[in-house]
Amino acid sequence: MFYFYDPTFLILIPALLLTIYAQYKVHSTAKKFSDVKNSSGLTGKEVAQKILQQEGLGDMPINKSTKKLGDHYDPKKRELTLSEEVYGKASIAALGIAAHEVGHAIQHEKKYPFLVFRTAFYPLASFSSYLAPFLFIAGFIFALQSLIQIGIVLFAASVVFTVITLPVEFNASKRAVAKVTNMGIVTTEEIGGVKKVLNAAALTYVAAALVALLQLIRLVLIAGRE
Repeated sequence: MFYFYDPTFLILIPALLLTIYAQYKVHSTAKKFSDVKNSSGLTGKEVAQKILQQEGLGDMPINKSTKKLGDHYDPKKRELTLSEEVYGKASIAALGIAAHEVGHAIQHEKKYPFLVFRTAFYPLASFSSYLAPFLFIAGFIFALQSLIQIGIVLFAASVVFTVITLPVEFNASKRAVAKVTNMGIVTTEEIGGVKKVLNAAALTYVAAALVALLQLIRLVLIAGRE
């Protein structure tokens, strides 16, 4: 019989603890370096504009979001969105985060393979993550092993998306650090702070991938026991 609470839930605990730590780390690091003004005096928007201009993408829209930590690049609309604390603030954190998001825009322009794959895979992953739990639970309720197996396969697709996100994020940060360094936007002393901000953000993606992988293992164990 399938239980919503199951002993196999215990295998998720390490990943959940990492998730809590990652959230703490990203918030505390962002707050710390949001209070440190960068020497260039450039706001996040201005940093993004300078890098985009150098890459021949100077006409790309840069929007401001009221959502905290709402910074992202939209590959469909080909536009950047920066949160208020990044868009108009000349801090170390704002500089690093803005450069990271531009890193995604550069990936898109240069057809970075992992980003191309992730973008193409997103519709399936989104559909799979929504439908998988319903099929998995329905399979237990109606004692249909086929539904359980389909649910696991669909969930596996969403796990692939989560894992493929890791190289995309790491590469965007690598591009960001290289750009702000080579363009002289940061000093040698400041680059350490930029890396700390980006590494803290990356940790959240690592935690999400670990949770997804362990959850998949958990579902397989539950299905195999029935």
